[in-house]
Amino acid sequence: MAITKEEVLDYIGGLSVLELSELVKAFEEKFGVSAAPTVVTGAVAAGGAAAGGAEEKTEFSVVLVEAGANKIAVIKAVREITGLGLKEAKDATEQTPHTIKEGVNKDDAEAFKKKLEEAGAKVEVK
Repeated sequence: MAITKEEVLDYIGGLSVLELSELVKAFEEKFGVSAAPTVVTGAVAAGGAAAGGAEEKTEFSVVLVEAGANKIAVIKAVREITGLGLKEAKDATEQTPHTIKEGVNKDDAEAFKKKLEEAGAKVEVK
């Protein structure tokens, strides 16, 4: 009996962020691929922006600029926001500037920024 795409998507939709992260890592290891986002070149991005006109930005990135003095609280906030493990969150906190979340709506981006700033970090929303 074969599993349908819909059944796979339903299963994935029910996973926690941590479980999904582990599943992605397993895919990367098993199939030798990377789930890293692709980077759009400047010429393509500029052409797309000109063609789109004056559309309002709907997706934002939360960038950790500086961890600040209370690094432990910032690491905890990064883990909560991203679902990363302790080592990955620590690395993200130490390697600034670092994009913590990409492609989120404005309300979520502001909420993440507030949480990180309350922990003592300097954050930009782009």
